[in-house]
Amino acid sequence: MSSLLSHLPDFSAANFLRLAVIFIVALLLNRLLRVVTDLLIKPAGSESRAAKAREQQTRTVAGVLYSAGSKIVWVVALLTAADEFGINVLPAAALAGLASLALGFGAQNLVRDIITGFYIIFEDQYGVGDTIQIGETLGRVEHITLRRTVVRDPRGALVTISNGDIRTVANLSRDWSQTFVDVAISPELPQERAIQALDAAAAELRNDPAWSQALVDGPRILGLQNFDQTSSTLRLQVRTSPSRQDDVARELRRRIQLEFQRRAIPLSGVQRVEYRSAPALQGEEVPPPKP
Repeated sequence: MSSLLSHLPDFSAANFLRLAVIFIVALLLNRLLRVVTDLLIKPAGSESRAAKAREQQTRTVAGVLYSAGSKIVWVVALLTAADEFGINVLPAAALAGLASLALGFGAQNLVRDIITGFYIIFEDQYGVGDTIQIGETLGRVEHITLRRTVVRDPRGALVTISNGDIRTVANLSRDWSQTFVDVAISPELPQERAIQALDAAAAELRNDPAWSQALVDGPRILGLQNFDQTSSTLRLQVRTSPSRQDDVARELRRRIQLEFQRRAIPLSGVQRVEYRSAPALQGEEVPPPKP
């Protein structure tokens, strides 16, 4: 201990004052960092699961940024204070720089995932509960971190996607959703008769209090979508609340079928095709048709 004390420089009031200033500045910077990161938190505006998940995500981002920034502030403060004890910090700083460079090269993918995850959460590209499509993966978002996004696909499987691999994402449940319902009718049926039935089914759905709250626009009849010798296809468009398009489409199809049955409107006709054998060669008996 006496040997260590003998190597310490003679402390003066100026040394203690500089150490106090370094400590106070570090505290103030940490306080300022806390205030800035708290601005990133978006409190839940409702009691819905998505709103609470959004608040938790922003709190996670704010916590990660504050923790990283605070560590940097205190490391710089310690390196600055070391000079007051006569310690040369240049070799240690050079060694730390080389170690950081090596770590950066070895963790490029991790750093890319974290940076991309920060932008995904900060820009609110999607949240827990949203239905999204990333490449060939389509499903509901179950979990988001700064490193990965977990999606539940239609098979029920949990698909984990690294945030750094996400280039283009389609959010299918933001603001409103949309779907189309195609109805194939017999080509001999007048289209005006079928359109009247479709309009009645759509109006019945709009006037139903149990379903009207799920509708944003429509159902509206767009008209003839396709036709051939076997059928004519009429298309309807409906916009719904986020993620309600499948439920509304199924209910709309059910009401259309009931309306067509009440009006005795046939759906697409089925042509009967008869297969006949080629003419028999001269002198060859043709076998009788099978019963």
